[in-house]
Amino acid sequence: MTRWSTPPVLMRVLAVLAVVGQGGIAVTGAVVRVTGSGLGCPTWPECFPGSLVPKPNPEVAALHQWVEFSNRLLGIGLVLVTGACVIAALFVRPRRRRLLWLACAMPLGVVAQAVLGGITVLTGLAWYTVAPHFLVSIPLVWLAVLLARDAWALDRGSSERVPTVGRSVRGLLAVSATVLGALLVVGTLVTSAGPHAGDASTPRLEALSVPQLATAHADLLFAFLGLLVGLGFLLHAVGAPRPVVVRFRVLVLVTLAQGALGGIQYALGVPEVLVAFHVLGAMVTTAAMAWLWAATTEPAHALPSGGADAVAAPALSAR
Repeated sequence: MTRWSTPPVLMRVLAVLAVVGQGGIAVTGAVVRVTGSGLGCPTWPECFPGSLVPKPNPEVAALHQWVEFSNRLLGIGLVLVTGACVIAALFVRPRRRRLLWLACAMPLGVVAQAVLGGITVLTGLAWYTVAPHFLVSIPLVWLAVLLARDAWALDRGSSERVPTVGRSVRGLLAVSATVLGALLVVGTLVTSAGPHAGDASTPRLEALSVPQLATAHADLLFAFLGLLVGLGFLLHAVGAPRPVVVRFRVLVLVTLAQGALGGIQYALGVPEVLVAFHVLGAMVTTAAMAWLWAATTEPAHALPSGGADAVAAPALSAR
């Protein structure tokens, strides 16, 4: 009897939902913070002692309760989506080990987010718990993009992947991704010292001032842009494949837009709406970087005659 196999289109839809969900949970978390709703549900996992859902309370506004509760509901939805990713990956035929591992990372990451979220609430939104709660989303978005990459390759036969560019390009990409990670970390510290704590009574990061942290954040942005300029020249020099070049251009545009938004946000005194959009931009930038990284390998049989050596030869000869 023929064993049922997950249709590639189903795996792709679930992978895309995982990307959107992993990034979206960070954005809704930002909405919770800028609306001062971080303690709208003051207990965890219950919203109030004895109640999983919001209830009338003279000390907590209904709006704050429902904003925070909606974020928790999205987390439950993300658990369902990521769980479905694992089940679908289990039934992919033939079995794709990397696809399965990436799928398993999705619900495990959501569990980690839930635990950190509980710690955040129980510590009264201490900045040193809020920052890691956001930062967990960064690797999860990256892994979700790689999951989508593998889902799109399901109908291409072998799961073996070979490089489409030389080691010099992949090395510079790795350095750029590291600087982007540092940029995001410092961005969370800017937020930790800023006015949007999630609750009016929550203490802020006082060891460093907002101007100092914002300057460090801007310096890292310029370093990242400088690396992108160098990467652009390198891609041209080695004759990188068109998918890599197109995704590189998308990353540059997203980064410039995010940098401009950050500058406007700072100049206007970090208004709430722009803070939420800046977090959205951080997730999109991370996804764009991961999407570019994903293009540096392809299924072996999808390459032109000669395989990886034929594609990577220009890059290797340019070094």
